[in-house]
Amino acid sequence: MDKVNLKEKFESFSDYWSPKLIGEVDDFDVKVVKSKGEFVWHHHENEDELFLLIKGKLVIKLRDKDITLNPGEMFIVPKGVEHMPVAVEECHVLMLERRGVVNTGNVRNERTVETYQKI
Repeated sequence: MDKVNLKEKFESFSDYWSPKLIGEVDDFDVKVVKSKGEFVWHHHENEDELFLLIKGKLVIKLRDKDITLNPGEMFIVPKGVEHMPVAVEECHVLMLERRGVVNTGNVRNERTVETYQKI
């Protein structure tokens, strides 16, 4: 059991849209991801998804509105809700997701991560 320094975790990688595993809470993964530009429209059929913005400005597009997050703000996307994260600038995001969730949800493409690297 050691404390986790988020700044050090984010400094340890540079790729965008590829979540890294930093911990586990019961059946949930704690992940960090750097984001820049648009992701993909997708949804998670059976899982909610928590986004906590650490750095930057993140817009989570929903079909009926946009949610803009600034550092220190969070948003939970309910299961089944189609969404597309957009990073206006480089963002650092902490995510909490049920173990086994695929980052692109119901979509499979070049950004799909099936196995998360632990850092």
